[in-house]
Amino acid sequence: MIPVRPRSGARRPGRRDLLRVGPAALAAGLWPTPAAAGQRAAVQAPSDILECAATLADLEFTADERNLMRSDVARNRRRYAALREVDVTHDTAPAFAFRPSPAGRLPAGRATPHAALPVPRPERVAVPASLEALAFEPVTTLSRLIERRLVTSVDLTRMYLDRLRRHGARLNAVVTLLEDTALAQAAAADREIAGGRYRGPLHGIPWGAKDLFATRGARTTWGARPYEQQVIDADATVVERLAEAGAVLVAKLSMGALARGSVWFGGMTRNPWAPGRGSSGSSAGSGAATAAGLVGFALGTETLGSIISPSAACGVTGLRPTFGRVSRHGAMALTWTMDKIGPMCRGVDDCALVFNAIYGPDGRDDAVVDAPFAWDSGFDPARLRVGYLADEFERPPLGALFRNARAAEARQAVLRTALDDLRRTGMTLEPIALPEFPAEALRLILESEAAAAFDDLTRGGGLDQLTEQGPDAWPNVFRASRLIPAVEYIRAQRARTLLMREMNALLERVDLFVSPTLSASLTMTNLTGHPALALKAGFSGGLPVGLMLTGRLYDESTLLQAARAYERATRWHTLHPSLDAL
Repeated sequence: MIPVRPRSGARRPGRRDLLRVGPAALAAGLWPTPAAAGQRAAVQAPSDILECAATLADLEFTADERNLMRSDVARNRRRYAALREVDVTHDTAPAFAFRPSPAGRLPAGRATPHAALPVPRPERVAVPASLEALAFEPVTTLSRLIERRLVTSVDLTRMYLDRLRRHGARLNAVVTLLEDTALAQAAAADREIAGGRYRGPLHGIPWGAKDLFATRGARTTWGARPYEQQVIDADATVVERLAEAGAVLVAKLSMGALARGSVWFGGMTRNPWAPGRGSSGSSAGSGAATAAGLVGFALGTETLGSIISPSAACGVTGLRPTFGRVSRHGAMALTWTMDKIGPMCRGVDDCALVFNAIYGPDGRDDAVVDAPFAWDSGFDPARLRVGYLADEFERPPLGALFRNARAAEARQAVLRTALDDLRRTGMTLEPIALPEFPAEALRLILESEAAAAFDDLTRGGGLDQLTEQGPDAWPNVFRASRLIPAVEYIRAQRARTLLMREMNALLERVDLFVSPTLSASLTMTNLTGHPALALKAGFSGGLPVGLMLTGRLYDESTLLQAARAYERATRWHTLHPSLDAL
């Protein structure tokens, strides 16, 4: 046993204490000892500490084996200390990139962001007596009004800014209102359009950004108190690309702290359909603001449901693209092998237009592939082979979320009706089942990478400033994840490869599959990188019910056009919340 000098009146640590030492000490296999200038001494580890560390990995070593390990563990600890002296900023990605597709299996062609997309827009549009009557109109309608100069971008922007001021605080959905910048961008758009330079259907359209995208000159708070005053002197790639499309950024929208849940340092973001409830997360503000008609559209991000879940909760259409479709440069990193960026809109066509503006490589995010986004103007839904997760339409996959069995069954009835609506479009549906795989165990990939992304915050004590501190909140997850061995993380990544093969095999049998948004497939497909889309399927108890479509890698077009066929066969996308309750 390495002697530890106890403080006056303190006792030496015993065996039970070894089981309660801090995560960093156990992860390193060392008992911390005092050292000059606050430095930890790189001493050899006591055998009992190594035994405890091995127990965490479900291993047993003999006393002789532990004795041999001690010098190597001490050497590794010196390496850890040296690495922590390297200034690894948050925007530094690991020296590897995740690719969801098997080698060489990319669609033919190259990405062409901003290329003309033949998404139908209305030929006949009228200006209402009150401009605020346009608040819930889709981008396809708003863009026709602006293109034909029936409405100016400045007037539209003022209308949305006014709604953001009136309702944004009540929904707790706005972190920073960008009034001056937005009006300047809108005025520039009007001048260009008047001068004959129309950039396309996003030109002059006000939009909102989840507050993890860097925007030059404005705060980017990541929803967390330690970063409340953070200003990043750059624009994220998606912000740049939407500026190139002529879109007008009006607000930075709330997000769950460090991209988890709906609670940020300003409180809980509220659901416009039921203000007493949260809007889900972590793209909470993007979902609430889009649903409430406070912006024309918004951007969100997803690691494990943060586009799909708030889209379903707030009743908007949210596209989670294939992993590696959209550059994350300038976006807060949570997990480098799972983070994705996508649009949250009031309709499917809007999602297609926004995705078309932001996808494709930028030379700054190595995970992004050069693959086309092809829109099939002759799309026929009757040609599709559509699977549906039969057991999830019969019983709630996450029934514990509902207060009673009657509410759960009412929701399932709405979802079963949605299957009938899909059949009415001409699609042929066949029951399928997910592969049997312990996907939940692979969540340690997310938790390991997230803990690494915010290790400096953990070590510096900043976790104490986060609003939520419960067992499921980031502070506890980050601390616990310090005990995940690197070997187990790599094993999980290897198991992930097997899951990818299983999901790709499933999607060779069907073009896409349908499920509730509360689906076991949500975890699986976020790990495998497949695209998904959430849209309204009806209402239950006054709240939207979400339907999720999941497609093949890099085939967002089929996913969007199938969702479009469903949207045209129903009326749910035309229904919006009344904000009187606010």
